[in-house]
Amino acid sequence: MKITLDTKFVGSSGMVTLRDAVAQLKAQDLACTVARDKLEPKARMFTECVERGFTPLRSEIMAACYLAERDAAAESFDRGLITEGELEQTRLALARRFLGAA
Repeated sequence: MKITLDTKFVGSSGMVTLRDAVAQLKAQDLACTVARDKLEPKARMFTECVERGFTPLRSEIMAACYLAERDAAAESFDRGLITEGELEQTRLALARRFLGAA
């Protein structure tokens, strides 16, 4: 399934397209910027979640959670709080949890 601006999902007030949701956010000046280096992994995770049958909202939440936990583990490793083995173990656990990878 390809996600487009015309993809419909259940919003707080019923069915809405992504196009409508974006327009509503812009009208309320709630636009959010994402750093370019964070956008691609998040978009890939979002797409994988949707392809597995999750709603766009749940996919967005799962993608954000996956990236937050992955980045937190990488930062812990960079600060010397966890070993490289623990970092790899965390990455594998996240892949199993969010991607269904073995």
